Amino acid sequence: MTDPGPGPGPRPDALTVWRGHADTCVLLDGFHALKHALRFGADVPVAVTSDRASALGLAGELAPDVRDVLDGLLSEVPHAAYTSLVPRPHPTAVAALAVRPSREAGLRTLAHTPRTSPVVVLDQPRNLGNAGAVIRLAAGFGATGVVTTGPLDPWHPTVVRGGAGLHFATTVERLDVALLPPGPVFALDPEGEDIRGLELPDDALLAFGSERSGLSGELRARADHLVALPMRPQVSSYNLATSVAMTLYHWSAGGDAPRMS
Repeated sequence: MTDPGPGPGPRPDALTVWRGHADTCVLLDGFHALKHALRFGADVPVAVTSDRASALGLAGELAPDVRDVLDGLLSEVPHAAYTSLVPRPHPTAVAALAVRPSREAGLRTLAHTPRTSPVVVLDQPRNLGNAGAVIRLAAGFGATGVVTTGPLDPWHPTVVRGGAGLHFATTVERLDVALLPPGPVFALDPEGEDIRGLELPDDALLAFGSERSGLSGELRARADHLVALPMRPQVSSYNLATSVAMTLYHWSAGGDAPRMS
């Protein structure tokens, strides 16, 4: 582990700054969430840790590209103070607050055509961790964004934790079905056409039903195509994130998807 050096040292006002932003900012829970948010341009007004040397050492090993930024940003606080700021302490003992991207900018991105990558639509999702895993996948595949319908908040701290801070690498919004972005809707459904015989266009909306009840009637009525993933008989279903991963991979292997090194 590299020596983090003396750094700026403790910042007595860090907890005051935190309290001033807690009601309006997004919680970044853990080193990796903070790392990804910084890589993708998040505005982070405050970051704390109960072990600054270890956090900077981790940055030196795993994320040297953001190590200097973290050196100037991280404030060390007592462990009890750190744990009071988060619902569940992270093994890296790092937490930060980030300004949520503007909804107006997100809606413009989703509505802009032509698109070079699909939008993932989660119809009435229920599980916060699953939603976070899908956002992480969408960011990894370079999807234009993830849209949720229904009551689940895609910016809930548990979703952000599950997404490892990669909300800032794509567009994440909640919309009614009637307000979905333009583009043909390819909705995943066991009664649909086998995905292996289809080409998914870059401007597609790839829609996935809830973990328990599948597609809502409203989303099914909006669909242009019903698509089925290959599945062995008597196997009930795939996990939501697995279904999204298979579908995005099929899209990415189909032609003009952006190459990512």
